[in-house]
Amino acid sequence: MNASMADVAVVGAGPYGLSVAAHAAALGLDVVVFGEPMGTWARNMPRGMLLKSEPQNSGLAAPGNSHSFVAFCEINSLPCARSLPIPVERFVDYGRWFQRQAVPHLDPSMVTAVRTAGGGFVLELANGDQARARAVVLAVGVVPFARRPEPLAAFPSTLASHTIDHHDLSGFTGRDVTVVGAGQAALETAVLLDEAGARVRLVARAERLRWNGVPVPRRPLRDRVLAPESGLGSGWRTWVYANMPHTVRRLPGSTRRHIARTALGPAGAWWLRDRFVDRVPTLLGYRITDAAADGDRVRLSLTDADERPHQIDTDHVVCGTGFVVDLRRLPLLDPVLADGLRRDGLAPWLSPHFETSMPGLYAVGLMAKQTFGPGMQFVQGTAFAARRVAAHLARTLPRRSVAVPAEAVRAGAAAR
Repeated sequence: MNASMADVAVVGAGPYGLSVAAHAAALGLDVVVFGEPMGTWARNMPRGMLLKSEPQNSGLAAPGNSHSFVAFCEINSLPCARSLPIPVERFVDYGRWFQRQAVPHLDPSMVTAVRTAGGGFVLELANGDQARARAVVLAVGVVPFARRPEPLAAFPSTLASHTIDHHDLSGFTGRDVTVVGAGQAALETAVLLDEAGARVRLVARAERLRWNGVPVPRRPLRDRVLAPESGLGSGWRTWVYANMPHTVRRLPGSTRRHIARTALGPAGAWWLRDRFVDRVPTLLGYRITDAAADGDRVRLSLTDADERPHQIDTDHVVCGTGFVVDLRRLPLLDPVLADGLRRDGLAPWLSPHFETSMPGLYAVGLMAKQTFGPGMQFVQGTAFAARRVAAHLARTLPRRSVAVPAEAVRAGAAAR
């Protein structure tokens, strides 16, 4: 056994990566996590954003439910109630606190490439170093899979972007901005742009906007039986998505793909509605058929359901049009490795343990949504994924008697 080879390398230090690492380390595996802790949440979410999830469903996963978000709030004397949305800055602080408590071996370096070698994996790092591991868990989050409507896909970032591209919206003050989409990201970005002084409008294919209901402290028994509550909302289907992802995986592929496309569709948080209605102009029931750059502006051609045309001239378009997992958009995977992976549509095929068709290579978070259902795109899904992946790693990887520090993993690999 090569002493410089870690048991597990986790690529990504967001909620899923940290949760898998916490569970694997607790089972005695030598784990190193690569990435800036909560980096996407700190740099790619707009300042002033509030989480849609409730506090009790916003915790990262550690064995025994230790280090929960609620516990973090209690320790730091922070307010924590169902009716009080969570500022993204507080969630970032919580995730970094979780990392310090439960995931000691973390390297903030960015992984630029993953390839197979010598019965394991080699990870190329942005600083030129290498690391080696028997198994790799891809917890790359959502950024690589941001989706723009086809007419805007090739536009430069100065004219068209995605909601995930922005942390500071103050640069849009006084500018005309068109937000595309009807989900929480689009609606909240439109509100934050309006509050930052932009002239903003929202365009969506939906005929009407949907808003989640205000949480009810104690629902009648009949309502709880007919539509049980879960971390993803109410209703039996939603309850299954939240609590039985393994059942979703057993469904036919066409059914799973339909669920991934349609379940838990676009809707705004209840607390956002008053900040949006009567403040942000909307064009509903319109789709973008064409887009053209006109100097430093964008001309959007739209049609409604009756094919009636409409045109918008705007300074910038922000797409809140979600994410689509496509392995071709994950350049850190060596092409030979990526081409050899079994696919489920454009997403990776995954075993009941989140393992790809390449033994030792796992994928969690959004990359697992098409296999295990929509719960995998929310923090609530970290517990199921972390337990499954860590248990399988512990069964399939030989235990090492003495853990090797992360520094030794990198130094030993670089020496080669």
